[in-house]
Amino acid sequence: MPPPRTFSTTFKLVASALLLAVVAATALGLYLWKGSHNAALAAAAAGQPERSETVDAALVRTQQWARSTTSIGTAHALQSITLRNELPGTVHSVKLQTGQVVEAGDLLVELDVSVEQAELAALEAEARLAESMLGRMEKALKDQGASAADVDRARAEHDKALANVKRTEALIERKRVRAPFRARVGLLDLHLGQYLDAGTTITTLQGVDEAMHIDFAVTQDTAARLQIGGAVAIGFTGQTIPVPAKIIAIDARVDSATRNTWIRALLDSKGPKPQPGSSVRVRTPVEAEHEVLVVPASALRRGPGGDLVYVLQTGVDGMTRAASRRVISGVSLADDVVILEGLKAGEQVGTTGSFKLREGVLVNIKNAPAKGQ
Repeated sequence: MPPPRTFSTTFKLVASALLLAVVAATALGLYLWKGSHNAALAAAAAGQPERSETVDAALVRTQQWARSTTSIGTAHALQSITLRNELPGTVHSVKLQTGQVVEAGDLLVELDVSVEQAELAALEAEARLAESMLGRMEKALKDQGASAADVDRARAEHDKALANVKRTEALIERKRVRAPFRARVGLLDLHLGQYLDAGTTITTLQGVDEAMHIDFAVTQDTAARLQIGGAVAIGFTGQTIPVPAKIIAIDARVDSATRNTWIRALLDSKGPKPQPGSSVRVRTPVEAEHEVLVVPASALRRGPGGDLVYVLQTGVDGMTRAASRRVISGVSLADDVVILEGLKAGEQVGTTGSFKLREGVLVNIKNAPAKGQ
């Protein structure tokens, strides 16, 4: 037989049962309160408008583009020389200044020619005497007072005297340095009385023309695709928009050290031009132009999983919503970027502010683009 229950044991059982009942009732109450609270929150949320994001938008558009390569070139004046004196002498006059534009034939520097001018005066006197003697001999020949041989000798003496005059005049002219073409004068350090040896560098002259030569090197593969008359674009300091130039020469050989080929282009522009000797950027197309898709660079979102854009399209509820789209991007063209895969022309994408977008979010467009924009 089981031992009889005592009052203490019965009390403990009743207390435990009451405690369990209280806990169960409390849990049930909390559950019912939570459900009621969530229902109230859901009802309140249902009454609130859906959150949206405001962004700019643009249409995916097409543009003509050709793959190109960029290289560094050097600008050259069509005519450029280092000015030197032919004969030695002392500087008698200087008629040029640094930066001055001189015209073809202008006298720039004159060396002392006082000795040569004295010699020229003596030779001119001899020439006049020889001319007089020749006249007398020819008259005497008519009167049979002189032979034909005497006339020939007099004529030879006269011709010799004239040749000596011309020779001295040429020596004087060689001591006068003139501009061979219209040009701008480079740095000059020349003074009156300064003695110059033959071949002394005086200054440089850079031709002042509306055209310039641009020399640049490209790889042998690129050179094989180029043709005389092909177009390149030249960019240089102070010029925000590249200037078109035309290929006029392609070197006949490939440099064995660099495997590059030198190309010469003619920059014929009435606008700003680079200074002779300065470096320029040359963009050379390596294929024919074709149509590509472009979007503003601000539309492209880059991440570890690849590039994506947010396409703005009408959802089933008739509202504009964002949908992420993986794309393959290409080169940048100013403020745009080429899209190789993933989009179609005419689709609308988020641009400025697109970093706020996420899949399916409601979108307000600040600048809805018109078709064909």
